[in-house]
Amino acid sequence: MERRISRKVRVGDIYIGGGEKITVQSMLNRPAADIEGSVKQAVELEKAGCEIIRAAVPNMEAAELIRALKKAVSVPVVADIHFDYRLALASLEAGVDKIRINPGNIGSIERVRIVADACKKRNVPIRIGVNSGSLEKELLAKYGAPTAEALAESAMGHVALLEQCDFYDTVISIKSSDVETMIGAYEIVAAKCDYPLHLGVTEAGTHNMALIKSSIGIGSLLMHGIGDTIRVSMTADPICEVKAGFDILKAAGIKKDCPSIVSCPTCGRTKINLISLAEEVEKRLADCKKQIKVAVMGCAVNGPGEAREADIGIAGGDGCALIFKKGEIICKVDEKDAVDRLLEEIEKL
Repeated sequence: MERRISRKVRVGDIYIGGGEKITVQSMLNRPAADIEGSVKQAVELEKAGCEIIRAAVPNMEAAELIRALKKAVSVPVVADIHFDYRLALASLEAGVDKIRINPGNIGSIERVRIVADACKKRNVPIRIGVNSGSLEKELLAKYGAPTAEALAESAMGHVALLEQCDFYDTVISIKSSDVETMIGAYEIVAAKCDYPLHLGVTEAGTHNMALIKSSIGIGSLLMHGIGDTIRVSMTADPICEVKAGFDILKAAGIKKDCPSIVSCPTCGRTKINLISLAEEVEKRLADCKKQIKVAVMGCAVNGPGEAREADIGIAGGDGCALIFKKGEIICKVDEKDAVDRLLEEIEKL
C-alpha cells in the first residue's frame, strides 16, 4: 500500500503526516468545568495508548483545563474551539499543542489572522474541522445537501483563509455521519492538496455501529493510502475509541508491533469453550509487542490444518487442546491449562 504524500506538521513532540506513523486520537467527554474529572480521564486515556487528546474549550474558564491537562499528561493536547477566537488565544497562552477551529466561523479575516499569527508564533498547528452539521448556508444552497463535494469545497475554503494569513501548519478533517459521503469528501480533498488528513466518521453512534461505520470509512481510506491520524467517534467511553482505533490500524495491516490473533467462529464440532478461550488469549496478549500470528481454533479441522500459517496456536479437543507451531503439533494439554501453556510458548518465540 502506497501512502499519499503529505506535508509534515508538528504537534507537541510528535508529527502528523509526512510519512510518520498514523496516530490515534480521542476526546474528553467530561464537562469542561470538571477539571479534576477531565484530568483523570486524560491520564486514563494516555495509559490506554491514546496519542493525542482533545478537549472542548467552550468558555474562558475552560482554558484552565488546558493548563491542567498539560501538567498531567505527556501526549499532545488539542483545544476544540468554536465561534470565539479569543478562546483560541487563551488556550495558546495555557500551552495547548494544537487548535481545532473552523476559520470561517470565528468572524472576520482579521480575527482569523490574529489566531493564525498567534499559532505561528508558538509553532502550534491548526486543524480545520469541517462536518456535515456545520456546513455553510451558501454551500447547502449550492449543492442542496451536505454532499461530499460541498464538504470538500468548505474545507478548501477554510484552507484558503489560512493561506491568506500565510499559515500552512494545517491539518484537515472533513467528517460526516454518512460513510459514503465521508469517504468521497476525503478523496476529493486528498487529490487537491498535500495537507495531512485527520480521518473520522462523526456522530457514528453507540459502540457497535460506530465501530462498523468507522471501520468501513476510516479503514477504506487507509487501505488506499489516505489518512495521517484517526479518531473513532463513539457514544461510549473514550477509551473504547482508542482501542477501536488501534484495532482498525491492526486490521489494515498498518500497526505491526503486536500479535495478529485469528480465531474460528465455532461450529457443531467444537468441544471446548472456545469463546472464553479466545477472549482470554486476546486479553493476555494486549501488551505483547511481538509481530506474530496467533490462532485459536475450535477443533482439529480448523487447527493445525487451516491455521498452519500461524506462528503458534491452540486447537480445541474434547476438554483438551493441542498447541501447535507452524502447523506442527508440539503438545497436548488440559483445556484449563491451554492459555498458560500457549503464553509460555509465545515467550520462547
